[in-house]
Amino acid sequence: MGANAFTQFVFDIFIIAAILITAYTCNFYYLAYIATHRNEKYSIIPIHEPSITIQLPIYNEKYVAARLLNAVCAFDYPKDKMKIMVLDDSDDETVEILENLVNDYKHQGLLIEHIRRGTRKGYKAGALKHAMKTTDTDFVAIFDADFIPPKWFLKRAIPHFVKSNIGLIQCRWGHINENYSAITQAQALSLDFHFLIEQKAKSNSHLFMNFNGTAGIWRRECIEDAGGWHTATLVEDLDLSYRAQMKGWKCLFLPDIVVDAELPVQMNAAKRQQFRWAKGSIQCAIKLLGNIAVKRTIATEAKIQAFVQLTRHIVYPLMLIQFLALPILLASDFNLYVISFIPALTIAAYLAMGPCAYLLVIHKVYNKSWKSKAKVLPSLLIYTAGLSVNNTIAVFDALFGNKSEFLRTPKFGIIKNSDDWRDKAYNLPVTQTTLLEIFFGVYGLFAILISIFTNNPIFVPIIGIQTLGFFYISYLSLSHSRFKRNKSNIRSVLTKKEKMANYIYKLAMIGILSIISLGAYLAFTGYQTDVYPLDLSRGNLEGIGASSDPPTILTHLNAIKENLPEEGNPVWIFPTETTNFARMQSDLDVMIESVEKISAIPRDSSAFYTGMLDVKERAEIIKENIEDATPYMYASISNIVFSSIWIAGILGIFALLKRKKEQLKAYDASEDV
Repeated sequence: MGANAFTQFVFDIFIIAAILITAYTCNFYYLAYIATHRNEKYSIIPIHEPSITIQLPIYNEKYVAARLLNAVCAFDYPKDKMKIMVLDDSDDETVEILENLVNDYKHQGLLIEHIRRGTRKGYKAGALKHAMKTTDTDFVAIFDADFIPPKWFLKRAIPHFVKSNIGLIQCRWGHINENYSAITQAQALSLDFHFLIEQKAKSNSHLFMNFNGTAGIWRRECIEDAGGWHTATLVEDLDLSYRAQMKGWKCLFLPDIVVDAELPVQMNAAKRQQFRWAKGSIQCAIKLLGNIAVKRTIATEAKIQAFVQLTRHIVYPLMLIQFLALPILLASDFNLYVISFIPALTIAAYLAMGPCAYLLVIHKVYNKSWKSKAKVLPSLLIYTAGLSVNNTIAVFDALFGNKSEFLRTPKFGIIKNSDDWRDKAYNLPVTQTTLLEIFFGVYGLFAILISIFTNNPIFVPIIGIQTLGFFYISYLSLSHSRFKRNKSNIRSVLTKKEKMANYIYKLAMIGILSIISLGAYLAFTGYQTDVYPLDLSRGNLEGIGASSDPPTILTHLNAIKENLPEEGNPVWIFPTETTNFARMQSDLDVMIESVEKISAIPRDSSAFYTGMLDVKERAEIIKENIEDATPYMYASISNIVFSSIWIAGILGIFALLKRKKEQLKAYDASEDV
């Protein structure tokens, strides 16, 4: 594949990615229109309080488990109609906390059970499936450990089961720690978009909506009719709700019933949650879309929207494809403007499809408080862009059928801005995904330089948002990681090993930042030395094509000779003469000699015209040769060697961090003996 063919291939992939991203974006705006223009009235009727079981799946949640159980036991619902199942798969202090609380509430007359399976088989879905074996009430409510349902929840939610075909009622998530940090604000805005746009639009129409895993009530008959809880995917909630709707059940979203919950405050925890959602959605797409497509009773629009919802996370790999392709196209002098003579329309199109349209949605959804939410939008854009690496890995993990453990999102009982979580258990370590995020961040810096030096600064904001996102996510992933042992009896005085571990951690952070800075500096100087002269030469060759003045052409030719390497061939695998700089220099000498002869010929003669035409044709050939050579300047042997050393350096630091963590674990084990 030649350089031009390769560039065309990259452009085709870039355009396909752009079209798909635009389609998913437009679909969100379509749902926003439905959500803001179809305001269905949620009917309620006074009904006799039905029996209900409240299931609380919990695994190692010692900071929030008691808070949840106390909130549930405070429900103002007839105690003889309300059963509470604490589905406790924990293996830490959470077990004792819950056991004591359950016994206390039993003595107060509540119908409450502390259920211990003795296994984590099936994880959360397995716990819910196990609980359904002994559930005989009309309804089932489910709450995750980090939620705090209000005491009036059941009395306000259950009356919405006015029709016998309503199988699920999903309530809106609130955020008790929304203003804790920039990432909690970004998560809150993203979740609000999901509930107030997507869930509301689907609830108000015949489209499929999903159960969000918590803060909802199921009709027991619906769960059983849909086949019960399955453990094949990481999103058992999405799986069951879709199977229920395929059976004809209706799912209802209640935006006015808000259940507060705690947002992840640690970046590694937020990334874990996003990974699980992204991978689980693709798993459900693989599992369910075939059956949805062939089922005649499902409307065509509902099928399309089901496809969009289950596959929407492929936007993240598409974003990375565009991010990787853009600098290649810019370096190849490929025209990417909407209208070639009005470059500003390109950035205007991006703004119209992105931030501007989102601002309109925010204004419509939040009304008077829209300005405060609009201030969070830049954080959300950066946060979303930075997560594209993490979520892309999740998508491919699902597509390749890799099995992975259901990893919960740890919570630390954070409510006030002054609350601290760093010294608590469940603090997640940094993962190797951060290495990829750093790589894409450095690549983004390189792309910004390319856009500037190729006279395409209009693309800098587009590249810059993603680059900033990668560095932001990777920085928080590193800074939110600590050498802390997940034990409740950590001594207040640090041991010598702990002090050394923290010292090594700080040195590792300095080392990573130093390697990133060195990489950025060498990338800048390498581009300025190797690639930028070729860009200048292409500009001079274009000047030759636009000029018929021999002195001007001679000036361009001399500049090209000065900028091009005197010899060498950047194509080190199967090199050809077309990219041989020595041959280009020889052709330039011939052109200079020809132009000097032409300058002595009258300009109105046929010889002048013929000679000038020959020079322009030669200039066009050399321009094509330089364009063929340019991509290989990036992939030179020295660049490959440096990149390998650069990656090896960061991997070495990660290996050191992992080794110290294992040493601390071994130290913990020896202390317990």
